[in-house]
Amino acid sequence: MENLDKYFDLFDQSRTSEKAFEELNALFSDDMVFVLNGDKKSGIENWKLFIKMVFTENSDIKHMYEGWKKSEGADHYETQWAVCGKHSSGRVFTQTGKDIAKLNEHGKIVYLENVPDSKEMFKSYTTL
Repeated sequence: MENLDKYFDLFDQSRTSEKAFEELNALFSDDMVFVLNGDKKSGIENWKLFIKMVFTENSDIKHMYEGWKKSEGADHYETQWAVCGKHSSGRVFTQTGKDIAKLNEHGKIVYLENVPDSKEMFKSYTTL
């Protein structure tokens, strides 16, 4: 659970800090799976590419989240989040949604699903 609590802060810091980028990636298992708006990707290297694309397309970004909660009778955690950002074009945006995460026995994130309220959010990331 500790890795989940670090996730959003490290994600935001990774835009300007290589150390935070390394710490963020260390939260995940090498064979992790992530899902963006229903589009499934596998492996830590694809995850790193995704993060770099986010920071290429956005000059600033900040997440807020409600706190991770274990789903009743399930093997995963969920949280509601909101993000505000500034696209590299200068346009500002906000978005809300939820994340679903699973941890392995070592506390590493093995599955992360991002479910944005707007299906337009990750359209540009489907080319990974």
